Amino acid sequence: MVKKILIPILAAIGVFVIVSLFFFIIIYVFIIKERPLFGDKVAIVEIKGVITDSGDINKKIKEYAERDDVKAIIIRLDTPGGGVGPSQEIYREIMRAKKQKKVIASMGSIATSGGYYIASASHKIVANPGTITGSMGVIMEFANIEELMSKIGLKGYVVKSGEFKDIGSPLRKITKEERKLLQGVTDDLHQQFIDAVAVGRGVDSSKIKHIADGSFFSGAKALEMGLIYELGNLNDAVDIAASLSGIEGKPVVIYPPKKGISLWDIIIEAPLNRALNKLIYMFSVMSISPWKLQQPFYI
Repeated sequence: MVKKILIPILAAIGVFVIVSLFFFIIIYVFIIKERPLFGDKVAIVEIKGVITDSGDINKKIKEYAERDDVKAIIIRLDTPGGGVGPSQEIYREIMRAKKQKKVIASMGSIATSGGYYIASASHKIVANPGTITGSMGVIMEFANIEELMSKIGLKGYVVKSGEFKDIGSPLRKITKEERKLLQGVTDDLHQQFIDAVAVGRGVDSSKIKHIADGSFFSGAKALEMGLIYELGNLNDAVDIAASLSGIEGKPVVIYPPKKGISLWDIIIEAPLNRALNKLIYMFSVMSISPWKLQQPFYI
């Protein structure tokens, strides 16, 4: 009789414990781990690879800027640069975040061109001695396959609504008028780059202009030139961020969530993404024409 009473009770207790444990794991993984409950925090936002989109990055920067428990934001850069538009959007979001929180840029192996453009918006820039940075400039490249097409007996035709609508076409040589137009836009974007870095670093644009010729530098050389604040790694950047934001003791660091790795990621997706990023960076021939992908100018 006692057994008949105890068995359902113990079973109910067992189910309750299992369900409670399940919910605790869910809460820990999706809430507590992502958003620690106690202590002043330093949040890290990663920018990796070629910069082609700003959406997710800006969303995170905005979120951390508005959180009361986050006292500082670190922009962790490992990028050779990318599209002008996305780089400018991230720069602008950092400038907004600076009004609310301390923002530190931490450079990994490389933070050139658009990477430095973004870093310049932060309060301080930290880089390793061997970090490759600089390369301030704008580039646009085209391929001309007219002779190749003729050798294999193919000829391309274009129907357009305006003189410059097929500018950059690989089917013909570029005209003097087109080169002048493209050079004008390139020079305009280059000046925007110089002005943005000057504003971000709080210096006169003339000090930036003479080194904004595409040259790149090591982190150690960049320190000598005044392009970065200090030499150090990510942990040093965390310490600087904590100090500048007035955090006492060791801050709680919010790291970017790690994506689970599957066999598909290892065999297919990761190598494919690396190859695609290299191709996009090496052949940055992007425009609104049918044979281009997005936009022509890369920084």
